[in-house]
Amino acid sequence: MENEILQDKSAAYIAIGLCALAMTVTAWGLAKLWTTLIETVGRNPQVKKDVQSFGFIGMGSIEAIALYMFVIAVLLIFF
Repeated sequence: MENEILQDKSAAYIAIGLCALAMTVTAWGLAKLWTTLIETVGRNPQVKKDVQSFGFIGMGSIEAIALYMFVIAVLLIFF
């Protein structure tokens, strides 16, 4: 009986680790997005408004992935 519980918890911890990995990748994606936006505006300042709107849409999409992974990790910790 104890062995089954231990295996279930260990699978949850592995899943939490994968969620942490996904959040790390989304942080890298945000850094890449903002670096590209800054380079683009630096090369052509006239496109700032167009690039900025697409940047915020992209940022929201990337952050949504991180937030979903955070919620899944918290649920796995407590249940």
